[in-house]
Amino acid sequence: MAATLPPPRLLPSGDSAVTVEFSRTIDDDANQRVLALDKALAAASIDGITESVPTYRSLLVHYDPGRIGFDALSDKLLALASQPLPPSVKARRWRIPVAYGGEHGVDLEDVAKALNTTPDDIVARHVAGDYRVAMIGFTPGWSYLSGLEKSLHMPRRKNPRLLTPAGTISIGGIQTGIQCLAGPSGWHLLGRTPVRTYQLHRNPTFLTEPGDRVTFFAIDHKTFAEQDRAAEAGELIAEQVAS
Repeated sequence: MAATLPPPRLLPSGDSAVTVEFSRTIDDDANQRVLALDKALAAASIDGITESVPTYRSLLVHYDPGRIGFDALSDKLLALASQPLPPSVKARRWRIPVAYGGEHGVDLEDVAKALNTTPDDIVARHVAGDYRVAMIGFTPGWSYLSGLEKSLHMPRRKNPRLLTPAGTISIGGIQTGIQCLAGPSGWHLLGRTPVRTYQLHRNPTFLTEPGDRVTFFAIDHKTFAEQDRAAEAGELIAEQVAS
């Protein structure tokens, strides 16, 4: 019950936003409270709120100070945050193909060496995971996933790369993630998926959303190339399965 937990901290973010902070560390319980508040806020339709942005441990709420003041908004946010968490609902589940190792996962062998095991074992551990989309951020469609097995936790790279490929599946710290667009990264690259979690002119534009569940399965590099072409043409590729 959210009411039995300490209230969140309210932090002014400029003159037209407030951060509702539930924790100072990555925490699944805090993330569930963030997502619950985000949904409650949407249902409440409070005049003056223009946008809310959920993260791992906090909710950023943008508002129009000409329509609602900080103190009034704070009272409403604290009241909503104190409500019991709603009953669990069945989350959407996605099975996402990944081509591990080789040119698609250039860090796989180094990760295996660092963890004193084999690349095949790293892949087996990674595909065995049942992950939860905790937040979307950094770049469009970048899905941060909680639930990484402890044996795969490792520090991020000392020297981040300025550019990593679109579709990269990587691990960093206690997380794994799906990087939709090419961009910089300090995470360890295990493989690539042909799935586009973000595609501007596709319906839906975004594939995953916070609260979704994700599992991975391995494909060979030939299948990756075939599915990558299909995904570029607008196919989802990812399989939505019964929860």
